[in-house]
Amino acid sequence: MPFDKFGDTVRALFVQGTPIIGICAAGILIRTLAPVLSDKRAEPPVIAVAEDGSAVVPLLGGLTGANDLATAIARALDITAAVTATGQLRFNVVLEAPPSGYRLANPDHAKSFTSDLLAGATVKLVGEAPWLSQSNLPFSVDGTHTIEVTDHPATGSATHLVYHPVALPVVTVTQGKLAIVGTGPGAARWMSPEVNTILRSATDFVGYKTYLDLVKDFTHGKQCHESDNRVEIDRARQALDLAAEGRSVVLVSSGDPGIYAMATAVFEVIDREANPEWQAIEIQVTPGISAMQAAAAAVGAPLGHDFCAISLSDILKPWSMIEQRIVAAAQADFVIAFYNPVSTQRTWQLDAAKTVLQQWRSPSTPVVLARNLGRPGQTVQVIPLGQLTAAHADMRTVLLIGSSKTRTIQRPDGSVWVYTPRTYQP
Repeated sequence: MPFDKFGDTVRALFVQGTPIIGICAAGILIRTLAPVLSDKRAEPPVIAVAEDGSAVVPLLGGLTGANDLATAIARALDITAAVTATGQLRFNVVLEAPPSGYRLANPDHAKSFTSDLLAGATVKLVGEAPWLSQSNLPFSVDGTHTIEVTDHPATGSATHLVYHPVALPVVTVTQGKLAIVGTGPGAARWMSPEVNTILRSATDFVGYKTYLDLVKDFTHGKQCHESDNRVEIDRARQALDLAAEGRSVVLVSSGDPGIYAMATAVFEVIDREANPEWQAIEIQVTPGISAMQAAAAAVGAPLGHDFCAISLSDILKPWSMIEQRIVAAAQADFVIAFYNPVSTQRTWQLDAAKTVLQQWRSPSTPVVLARNLGRPGQTVQVIPLGQLTAAHADMRTVLLIGSSKTRTIQRPDGSVWVYTPRTYQP
C-alpha cells in the first residue's frame, strides 16, 4: 500500500489493531508509535526487520503474537529472532496471553505469577491445558502456585491464574460491562487510545449505523446491533439489557458521548425505569473530541475565551426555551456553538436564531461552518453573520458564532484564522 505520510499511516494502522512489520530501524517505529501507546493487552504486533535481513526484533504486542510472528519471520530469514520476554525465554510460554478458547479470569495476577515462577516458585496444574504441555513451566504435584482451568457457562473455557500458596476453588461471576464511547468527529487519528482499547475487547456493538461504520475495523466477528438515529432511548435500553446478560457492550457515539449524545440517554433510562438488573452493570463513559473542538481547531482558536453550546433541535425542548438561551448567551457575549442547526424537517430554526443574535452581534461577526469533520467531504468555511442562511448548514454541520471580540487573520492563500482573545476588555 503506497502512502505519503509514514507517521500518520503507521499510527492509524496501529490504532486499528493492524499488525505492523517495519523494514527499518527499531527507533523509527518506537518514536512514531510512542504517542498512541496505551494498553499492552490490546496493542497489535509491531516488528522491526533490519533492511539487510540480519535482525528481527519484536517491539510491541508480546501478548498478541508478536514474538511468534517475529520467530516465523526469522526462521524464513534463517536467523534468530531477538525475543527478550523473560517468561517466554525461560518457560517457552506467555501466561498473560493464552491461546484462543481460553481467557484470563484474573489478568492482573498474571505478571506477578510469572515473576514468582522466575524467582523459584513451582506450579500445580488443576484441569487440562494442552497448550501448556510444550512449556518449560516448573510443574509439581505440590506446587506453591496453581493454574486452574475451569469452564464458565457464559464465557467458555477460561484459564484462571490463581496466586495462592495452596490450591483454592475459584468462583467467577460474569459482570456485564457497558462502555459509552466517543469516536471523535470521524477520523481514526482523533480516536483516543482508551476508546481503541475498549473497542477491541468488546463482544457487542450498539449504535446508529453511520456511527458503527466509523468503527468497522473493530467489529469483525463481533455482534453489531444497528438502530435508527431517532430511537436513542430504545438503543440505550438495548445496550443495558445486553450488558445485563454479562456481555461487554460498546455503545458508539460520534464526537463526545456526553455532549448531545448517548451517555445522557443511558442515564435517563436507568433513572426512569429503576431496573435492578442494570444496577450491577459496570458503566464507563469515555470522552471523545467534540465537533465544536474539532471545528475550532480547524480554523485557529475561536473558543479561546468563554463559550457555550446550544442545540437548535426543538424535538426534546420547546423553541421558546432555545430562544431564551440564545438571548442569554448573546447578551453575555459568549462564543456559541450551534449543534443540530438544520434538518429536512427543521428548516427555520437557524434563520430564527440569526434574527435573535443580530440584536447583540454585528453583521461582520465571524461564523465558522464545519461539515463532515474528519470524514470524506469535510468542509470548513468562515462567513460573516450577516450572510448566514439555513442553506449553509445541515445535521452534519456545527456552527461557531463568534463573540463581539472574536477576530480573524487573513492568510496569504485567501483563508483565515479565527480566534477569540484570552484578554477580554468590554
